[in-house]
Amino acid sequence: MVESLYIHIPFCNRICTYCDFNKVLIKNQPVDDYLDALIREIEMIGEDCMKTIFVGGGTPTALTEAQLARLLEVVTGKFTVTDEFTFEANPDELTPGKLDVLKSYGVNRISLGVQTFNEDLLKVLGRSHGYDDIFNAINHMEKIGLDNYSLDLMYNLPGETMEDIEDSLRHIERLKPKHISWYSLIIEPHTVFYNQIRKGRMQVDDDSAEGEKYFHIIEALAERGYPQYEISNFSTPQYESAHNKTYWLNAPYYGTGAGSHGYVGGTRYYNIKPVNHYIQSMKETGSVVKETLPLDEKAQMEEEMFLGLRMNRGVEIARFDRKFSRPMGDVYGSVLEQEIGKGHLQERDGFISLTEKGRLVGNTVFMEFLL
Repeated sequence: MVESLYIHIPFCNRICTYCDFNKVLIKNQPVDDYLDALIREIEMIGEDCMKTIFVGGGTPTALTEAQLARLLEVVTGKFTVTDEFTFEANPDELTPGKLDVLKSYGVNRISLGVQTFNEDLLKVLGRSHGYDDIFNAINHMEKIGLDNYSLDLMYNLPGETMEDIEDSLRHIERLKPKHISWYSLIIEPHTVFYNQIRKGRMQVDDDSAEGEKYFHIIEALAERGYPQYEISNFSTPQYESAHNKTYWLNAPYYGTGAGSHGYVGGTRYYNIKPVNHYIQSMKETGSVVKETLPLDEKAQMEEEMFLGLRMNRGVEIARFDRKFSRPMGDVYGSVLEQEIGKGHLQERDGFISLTEKGRLVGNTVFMEFLL
């Protein structure tokens, strides 16, 4: 049974300097034609009930109020959402009118792309919003009772200091969001940042300084009532992201929209990325899937481990044994012994999880679970 749906809106009013997601500038784009194709893809889904829906991008709030209403009318007409209905938003685009539309169609959680509270760093990132926009958006949300929101932040930014981290922590204390995602800046190929670093025009912290910031963030957020539950995610009790836990628990989900991907029936599928090709393919063939990748049992076991190990509680041993009808120790006994011996993993309360030391080399640990 599939209980989660991701919907991708690839349009942005401005392209950020660090972003490598599937996105395009919205100006002169066939947005309504895209919505036609997206709606058709959504309507082909067999289920009529979803535990979680997440609308991401790009920037979903780049759509007009009328376009948002058109999409959400179809989504809420087709699905009953029983738990979490999340919408990604940029602070400067989250107008009272758009918020009213989201609230009226049952959106109950906002993922707010703040990134940093430092006005200068916002400009470096190429963000379209400023400091005041953050608080205006939050005030609008709280005014209409949409107070379940996540602050999406970044660290290890060019020119960032520990004082910038402390400043963000002070704002968190003041605002009291339900959830925080705080990601390290990853320098991705084909981005402005990548080119600037390659040409020596920009620098970011080395691994040691980045690690110092990371563990400071973990400790400081825990002191403020936001224990870490995943490598980059922190939450007050009862407000962990139900949708994102679908991914980390390696559970099935639908992905709709250009460049999205899904996982259904043991098969991963990947949609066409270019917006015009996505639209054209839906018109001509009634399908927008570019590639399907059936996963054999080995691949499913691998994903179970390296996705589950992202969470602080880790991978439940008994769940693995039930899911694959094989004890985890029979499959990964030598790897577990090796990584526990190195101090990267621990077994606790029926779970295998990363230690603090293991989190610093997480990707290296994950690679050990490739069969």
